[in-house]
Amino acid sequence: MNSKIARLPDSELCIMLIIWEADEPVTSAYILERLKGKKSWGATTVLNFLSRLADRGFLKLEKQGRINHYTPIVCEKDYIDMESKSFLERLHNNSVKSFIASLYDSRGISKEDLKALKKFIKEAE
Repeated sequence: MNSKIARLPDSELCIMLIIWEADEPVTSAYILERLKGKKSWGATTVLNFLSRLADRGFLKLEKQGRINHYTPIVCEKDYIDMESKSFLERLHNNSVKSFIASLYDSRGISKEDLKALKKFIKEAE
């Protein structure tokens, strides 16, 4: 995993999630179509986000005629791994127990989730 992956603002992460889900190069028109009903961003806003993502090293831009195609450079798994580690460090002092307790106390985790977690731990051991 690339340890120099920058944390993305929510708006840029939204764009990256669409691109990762596509699993192929996409255009700004493709992204705008996927955003319908979710965000009210116009083409200029989306193009600005795409430009920033390319500048940050998240996307590769390829021109095909007058149309730009965007391909992820950073893979989704690497980004999620980095964010998860950062989240645990920042908010729970690297304590998985603290994180799970917080979810439990706030009712953010169900008994079924706890059973699945217990099964995961047994299988991982």
